[in-house]
Amino acid sequence: MLAWIAGNIGTILILAALIAAVTAITVGLLRDKKRGKSSCGCGCANCAMNGSCHSNKPLEFSNKNG
Repeated sequence: MLAWIAGNIGTILILAALIAAVTAITVGLLRDKKRGKSSCGCGCANCAMNGSCHSNKPLEFSNKNG
């Protein structure tokens, strides 16, 4: 078992670093979501869905056919 670990220590360390990075990113995104921040980081002013994502009011659709 120790021989296998010694032979694959590089792979194990890279895997551990990748798992740590993905975990840190996921935790950061979840914290931002709880705080109501945008996930893209650029705000909602230039977004095509401006006012739709974070509003508490229901979307209103107009009936153009009558």
